[in-house]
Amino acid sequence: MDQQSIKNRFGIIGNSPALVYALDVAIQVANTDLSVLIYGESGVGKEVFSHIIHSLSARKHNPFIAVNCGAIPEGTIDSELFGHEKGSFTGAVESRKGYFETVNGGTIFLDEIGEMPLGTQARLLRVLEAGEYIRVGSSKVQKTDVRVIAATNKDLLEYTHTGRFREDLYYRLNTVPIRVPALRDRKEDIYLLFRKFAVDFAERYKSPPVQLDDEAKNVLMNYPWPGNVRQLKNIAEQISVLTNDKNVTADQVTKFLPETNFTRLPVLASGHTSANQKEFNNEREILYKLFFDVKKDVTELKRMFFEVLQNPAALHTNQNFKNENLLENFHNDIAPQIGHQPVVLNTNNNNNNNNNIDEHHEVEESLSIMDAEKELIIKALKKHRGKRRDASSDLGISERTLYRKLKEYNINE
Repeated sequence: MDQQSIKNRFGIIGNSPALVYALDVAIQVANTDLSVLIYGESGVGKEVFSHIIHSLSARKHNPFIAVNCGAIPEGTIDSELFGHEKGSFTGAVESRKGYFETVNGGTIFLDEIGEMPLGTQARLLRVLEAGEYIRVGSSKVQKTDVRVIAATNKDLLEYTHTGRFREDLYYRLNTVPIRVPALRDRKEDIYLLFRKFAVDFAERYKSPPVQLDDEAKNVLMNYPWPGNVRQLKNIAEQISVLTNDKNVTADQVTKFLPETNFTRLPVLASGHTSANQKEFNNEREILYKLFFDVKKDVTELKRMFFEVLQNPAALHTNQNFKNENLLENFHNDIAPQIGHQPVVLNTNNNNNNNNNIDEHHEVEESLSIMDAEKELIIKALKKHRGKRRDASSDLGISERTLYRKLKEYNINE
């Protein structure tokens, strides 16, 4: 079946290169049993791709079920997917089959897979690797032959770094990735979609379809559409029903479009954040950490040297200064690293001055964040023997950010 026939069959409108490529991948992988992970923002039509894959596969005559992992409570999702035995928990008055049993031989679409609890992720990994599962409250291993297609609007790789998603499950699901483009990334398709929705609504409500002038079309094409195709369909229905004049102008269209501060730049926000926003927050946190660590170290150094200035003999007698080479170590090791002027002390005991001090230079705090950040990254790499993943976790940043910092500071591991 060619791509145009598939578009007609599943109601897919558009010819943007990103959409065409995503369809090509879905068609090619359909006749295999490989796991597929579909990426895309909410409202782009990820579930349609799961139906395409199932309908073109050898399992097309067997059951298909779509499960929204984010809509099932954590306490019942294991029972929903794998079934349970009678009496296994309060309210389990009889045994129940799970989806992996009822859809045996078919396809299960796990939407919003990033919302799946970690315990359920471990069970799913067992199904993918061995085709085995155990009902809740049972000890009997059962077999299943189900193809899994998953979808997410989250950055699952980032979730693996923060411990919210199993890394082994991520790579097992991500055998074949399909990225469905956002509507703002396929501007040439926006008016085609609007026209299709307008015609459909006109037929439903027995009225002529609305027509947009050129300026109105430009307004639609330049709107960011945070809700993607789903939002465009709602707007098309509102315009079709609520406008008396079927020749719609740009001003009329603008009235239906909600104001949005949508941006793809990293911003400070609360609640759910994008991958770029999380990365930005992590970098800001490491800067705060650097500020506090540098300030703490400098304060401690000041305290130590004030004690030495007040009583040089403490270098040899005080328990805090047992190392007689303290000053030499500071000049050779510490001072060059933090870029301070060394403190010059006169420890000549033949002088009758009370503090035995001829001259000293004031210690200045280094405010170079870049130097301190570079030093902290080098220490983290040494601590974890060059393992970037462990070092980035220790620093509180993503592995991608650490890689960029290595390039930026020209750090050789």
